[in-house]
Amino acid sequence: MSKYLIEVHHGEDKLACEHTVAIFLSSGSHFLTNADWGCRDGEHKAWFILEIESREAALQIVPPALRKDTKIIQLNKFLPKDIENPTLHR
Repeated sequence: MSKYLIEVHHGEDKLACEHTVAIFLSSGSHFLTNADWGCRDGEHKAWFILEIESREAALQIVPPALRKDTKIIQLNKFLPKDIENPTLHR
């Protein structure tokens, strides 16, 4: 399994924040209900990390109404030996 950072952007107004938080909390998903939020610092996004089999499976965790505003980033760790590996960058 791979590890992914899921970043869900939402509107900057108070109603958009409240609506998005309500969607997350009512989802029942452990990942969504434990998301971290940046709204109080002007960064209107929610983040959570999960280990799952694919990028597509990660997107399925996000409620359908929010998927178009979602960015999924595969996370990796590197060792010194990986610097010489040609697959380090895409």
